[in-house]
Amino acid sequence: MENSVSLQLAKQYLGKEVEVVMDRPLGTKHPKHGFIYAANYGFIRGVKSSDGEDLDAYYLGVQESLEQAKGICIAIAHRKNDDDDKLIVVPKGMEMSDEQIIVAIHFQEQWFNTIIVR
Repeated sequence: MENSVSLQLAKQYLGKEVEVVMDRPLGTKHPKHGFIYAANYGFIRGVKSSDGEDLDAYYLGVQESLEQAKGICIAIAHRKNDDDDKLIVVPKGMEMSDEQIIVAIHFQEQWFNTIIVR
């Protein structure tokens, strides 16, 4: 786990304020797999992940569709079977348990062996 390239990148953002640009807002449909996004999902502009794409992030704790939002990175969704980790970002001052995070991101992470890293 510790030599995951995307995990090492993601760890730099723990506890920091970031801005997430949503390319898949809450309630939208995945273009290829057809599932509905049960949370706002996007990326950190200008930060390249190990897959060559921008670093992905879930923006949790809000039940409305957003275009972009600032928040604090409280955790990382680490995929043990895929080097494509995701930041977990929430509004400033909000806390979520690992269990709450897993439930909130299950709609997409159910196909991966994902654990929460803090």
